[in-house]
Amino acid sequence: MMRAAAFLFLWPVVAYAQEPQVSAADGLAAWDRIFEVVSHPRCANCHTGPSDRPMWSGPSYGETRVHGMNIRAGESRIGAEFIPCRTCHVTSNTAQNDTPHAAPQVADAWRLAPVEAHWFGQSSDDICQQLRDPERNGGRTVEELVEHLGHDVILHWAWAPGGGRAPAPYSLSIHIRDMQIWGNAGQPCAAG
Repeated sequence: MMRAAAFLFLWPVVAYAQEPQVSAADGLAAWDRIFEVVSHPRCANCHTGPSDRPMWSGPSYGETRVHGMNIRAGESRIGAEFIPCRTCHVTSNTAQNDTPHAAPQVADAWRLAPVEAHWFGQSSDDICQQLRDPERNGGRTVEELVEHLGHDVILHWAWAPGGGRAPAPYSLSIHIRDMQIWGNAGQPCAAG
């Protein structure tokens, strides 16, 4: 019973909050915080675009480099062509991610983000334009992006990575709220 309760905790119910009076300035301020999250190593390291190599970056890794052990995710984005991500990133509902340098675990199949979701090394405007373009964001409306944040447990790991890894900034609930603000403001990007 305890395991089921812990598992359900990972699946928060997220409803898109429509707010009719959100200014472009509020939307851009929310975007700045969103960019802090999506460009953070906990997110960007697996959003490598056309590269099939996850990255290791952030304070716990020293210099930025490709994932150790010459790991490649292939076109499948899960390593099926080489060595599956699940070989080390074991799927577990009771993941313990406290051991430094151990492969993180989540209650889902570990994988790279889709090719279209290229964030690693990209500018704020590049990512902003991508997220508001359904052809490059998985065909999602802003409402569906918010729902995706609430249901994808790999994303949730970014705020509780354990093992001495720096978590993504703010919190998942603040990130979801910022996505709602940004969406209600019309998804503004600084460059237009």
